[in-house]
Amino acid sequence: MSDELPTAARVSDPGIRALYKQENRWQAWLDVEVALARAQAELGIIPKDAAEAIARAARFDLLDRARIDEGFARTGHTIVPLVWELSRVVGEPHGGWVHWGATTQNITQTGDLLVLRQAHHIFLRLIGDALLAAADLAERGADMPIAGRTHGQHAVPATFGYKPAVWIDELLRHVERLKQAAPRIFVAMLGGGAGTFASLGKDGPAVQAGIGHHLGMPPMTVPSRALGDHLAENICLLGLLAATCSKIAREIYTLMKTEFGEVEEPVPPGTVGSSTMPQKRNPKLCQDIIAAAAEVRAAVPLALEAMQTEHEADRTTSLIMDAAEARASIALGDALSRLVEVMRGLRLVPARMRRNLDLGGGLIMAEAVMLDLGAQIGRQHAHDVVYDAAQSAFVEGRSFAELLAADPRVTAHLDAKQIAALLDPTAYTGLCAEMARDGASRARATAAEIKSSQREGNRA
Repeated sequence: MSDELPTAARVSDPGIRALYKQENRWQAWLDVEVALARAQAELGIIPKDAAEAIARAARFDLLDRARIDEGFARTGHTIVPLVWELSRVVGEPHGGWVHWGATTQNITQTGDLLVLRQAHHIFLRLIGDALLAAADLAERGADMPIAGRTHGQHAVPATFGYKPAVWIDELLRHVERLKQAAPRIFVAMLGGGAGTFASLGKDGPAVQAGIGHHLGMPPMTVPSRALGDHLAENICLLGLLAATCSKIAREIYTLMKTEFGEVEEPVPPGTVGSSTMPQKRNPKLCQDIIAAAAEVRAAVPLALEAMQTEHEADRTTSLIMDAAEARASIALGDALSRLVEVMRGLRLVPARMRRNLDLGGGLIMAEAVMLDLGAQIGRQHAHDVVYDAAQSAFVEGRSFAELLAADPRVTAHLDAKQIAALLDPTAYTGLCAEMARDGASRARATAAEIKSSQREGNRA
């Protein structure tokens, strides 16, 4: 995913790009170095004064960027030049305690998880915003009749509010998944070069636990650098969430087509859809979402590939996983922010929904007729009777109501008034309205929980 926002974007960057800039990653690594020093000082492994000196110096704005860049150019190493510069700024006599007993991946992986945790915070906030917008849509459309479609064809009537109720149900499970996975994903690692605790001996587990305490993370049970399932799980979860974003956007994209015309994403005045066709009102935000979500899903097989680490560590798989995480996170931020914008500003066109509902001349009510007639002559016999009328209406272009009224197998049990009542699509929307309002209530409750939890987290 590019560092630049898509040209179709009319919404602000939710902040994920800034998280994955190198400077922010370096600061996260410095934060882990501070947690390492403090944990070791608490155990008497390094002097307390050294830990405090490291904590004071471990701010990226205090370091010399030119020295760090020169060190990277010379060594090609991921973190050594940063450690050198931190040690220099800490100065004597404490600079030599920086990075004591740690290996590169201990710091970079734990630090990158701090960055990812910030990204998850933004994802949950955006899901909360999406849930509130979907709740409004569910309530607005709870009693708004629309054609329910299966396999791309009219099935039975529904209401528009049922659609966002479905979206809400799916988004709520994503909230559960992200929360349930957090203790598995966000873990502190300090096992040394091969994950054996050799560099710190019996104090190793306690130091790792101390790092976790300072960073608000549980420690890894086995701090192996070959473990990547928790990192892959994160990307799989992001892929699932992206798939939901894309599904919603694709539904809106379809319903926005000229032939449907049932909804329209927000199109502010002055928006240009085409350089040559002035009439175009294109689903730009939905297209952004679909494209970004595809990029997230493309990272899933990369993450699974990156689990195939050889022996006790392999930089190859680390590079794959790091790139997959950054790209997936940035793309998902783009998709979610645009989804919120689309749902907040979605225009509903109930008159067009009703016109489309009537396109089949009552055929969409065939099930209702069959069930009512079936109660008197048996379901299968009624199915055959209604099937004959429905197929004739479709193939020959005749009136479904007139065909039913002309069939003695029907009129023996239903009069014209009863047939007309059975062909009213607004009377056959099931529990759509109830599910829409229930979904709205659940969405608002979860959005409030997310907001409260993040407020508490910010205070902590």
